[in-house]
Amino acid sequence: MSKKQLPVAPAGRPCARVTCETLPSALDRWDGGIKAAATDDNSISVFDVIGQDYWGEGVTAKRIAGALRAINGADVTVNINSPGGDMFEGLAIYNLLREYEGRVTVKVLGIAASAASVIAMAGDEIQIGRGAFLMIHNCWVYAMGNRHDFAELAQSLEPFDTAMADIYAARSGLDMAAVQKLMDAESYIGGSDAVAKELADSLLSADAVSDGDESPAAALRKLDALLAKTNTPRSERRKLIKALSGGMPGAVTTNDGTPGAAEDIKPETINSLESALAALVK
Repeated sequence: MSKKQLPVAPAGRPCARVTCETLPSALDRWDGGIKAAATDDNSISVFDVIGQDYWGEGVTAKRIAGALRAINGADVTVNINSPGGDMFEGLAIYNLLREYEGRVTVKVLGIAASAASVIAMAGDEIQIGRGAFLMIHNCWVYAMGNRHDFAELAQSLEPFDTAMADIYAARSGLDMAAVQKLMDAESYIGGSDAVAKELADSLLSADAVSDGDESPAAALRKLDALLAKTNTPRSERRKLIKALSGGMPGAVTTNDGTPGAAEDIKPETINSLESALAALVK
């Protein structure tokens, strides 16, 4: 299916009070070690959370726009293994890929959850690993306010949910009612099922996927999610993550948008912290 036939996603955010974080259940399922077995100059890696993170990094519309400008209209491959994140940033990235003049091939290598699943829909061709997943759900946000603010917020989120359902329905062989039911249930859709539902065109060959060690940056995100489950305030979580990653956010950035400072942390240190926190939240 040509991406040009897909609907345009709404721009902006429902209100200034809304913030987004990655859904903890998606982070739990994310294996940050899954990457593409091979890449070239005309490929874009979406191997991180969607939206800006503590370090001022992450997969953002600004970064994707810059990558597309560099590729300059040539055909592009977008490799995805992401737990999602900022839904509204994801919609902006979807629009960028939809409007790109070259052919876009999307490869879902591990998981394309939440905002990342919307990005995945913007391909002229979508390939998915047999053991990979799409996860679709309704907008998931944090907000503050009184009951009137929340009533207004619920109404303002509805058009975004409808727009996402419209994108999934246009891309697949499903009607809107069926898609909305899947979104309401927060559905994880495996590779073969995604092809059957026409949310993907074909299965990736096994040799297209490389499964290495999970990066420290990915492990830190899971640690942050565990801290959130213990009701640790976001400001305190941020201080701890910065301390673990060397203190200076954004000091070193790799070409796939992951904060390089985190690479100095020993994986066993993070594993020990994760185990201790997991015991607290059981």
